[in-house]
Amino acid sequence: MKYADEFRDGKLAQNIARAIAREAGTGRSYSFMEFCGGHTHAISRYGVADLLPPNVRMIHGPGCPVCVLPVGRIDLAIKLALERGVILCSYGDPLRVPASGGLSLLKARARGGDIRMVYSATDALSIARANPGREIVFLAIGFETTTPPTALLIKQASAEGLNNLSVLCNHVLTPPAITHILQAPEVREYGTVPIDGFIGPAHVSAVIGSRPYEYFAEEYRKPVVISGFEPLDVMQGVLMLVRQVNAGRAEVENEYSRAVTRDGNRKAQALVAELFELRRTFEWRGLGEVPYSALKIRAEYAAFDAECRYDLRYVPAPDNKACECGAILRGVRKPADCRLFGTVCTPENPVGSCMVSSEGACAAHYTYGRFRDLAASAMP
Repeated sequence: MKYADEFRDGKLAQNIARAIAREAGTGRSYSFMEFCGGHTHAISRYGVADLLPPNVRMIHGPGCPVCVLPVGRIDLAIKLALERGVILCSYGDPLRVPASGGLSLLKARARGGDIRMVYSATDALSIARANPGREIVFLAIGFETTTPPTALLIKQASAEGLNNLSVLCNHVLTPPAITHILQAPEVREYGTVPIDGFIGPAHVSAVIGSRPYEYFAEEYRKPVVISGFEPLDVMQGVLMLVRQVNAGRAEVENEYSRAVTRDGNRKAQALVAELFELRRTFEWRGLGEVPYSALKIRAEYAAFDAECRYDLRYVPAPDNKACECGAILRGVRKPADCRLFGTVCTPENPVGSCMVSSEGACAAHYTYGRFRDLAASAMP
């Protein structure tokens, strides 16, 4: 494994930028979607978009797990904490996602809910062991990267007989979401943008491998380049996509070969398959209902499924009408296009989920991009 600073070399970045400008000088435009929120953060943090020629555009995709979690799923977690009296365990970012009635998990905690931030799924195990007389619910979110730890949590709880622990499962899948963006009529009705290719996610691909992307690369004729999160990784991925488009190819290429293989982590995949099965449908913020795009806990482990234990019924809830998160997650709008951006909506007071996580498009642009916007607007 190389040192990180070798993937942040300014001279190499300039060399790649010149190569992109040279090879993209075809008189056409290129629109590439980075699906993963980690890439969105890296592009904003390192100013990658500023190094690209004007005809190469990066589009933010729905790859931030906190951003795509719909309001109704947060409402369920708040209901468990305030009405059922459980100890709700959650990663940090979901605590600040706005929910119905002006609430969030943080505000629900201020109202007396026992809501605790954890750094890993195993922290929920420790809390369950220390509180045998209380019900513990772990709010599980994330893509394929964070699903194996949740599977291990359930398996360990089952082995120890921790009957006071359950999981509110919100794990979602990357390939179905990309397919949905490319083909679903309802998404096109919401508004879409032309996409010439995808920067494939890094950590997700380390788990699932590059093989799952081959279907839609071939079926929809869209090239995919799996890229690491460092700035040189992303720029090299863009260069590889430009070359594919110029050559009329639509293949899956792996820039992140130091961590990703074609088959991925088969042990992790087997563990996930043992504990989870596909949901028939799942609502994504900004994309609507996406078929077979999320996981639920298998019937054999239903004792650890919070939806079964508490007879929860999902009820869709609307986003704030003034918030443009849904359009931003589809790439139709940019963060600065939202009239709430940087004024009413900030990382300290998020109105929409895209402003919550550092991987959210709005939060990344607020931290790293808004000053460039101001400088550009001030130029004569």
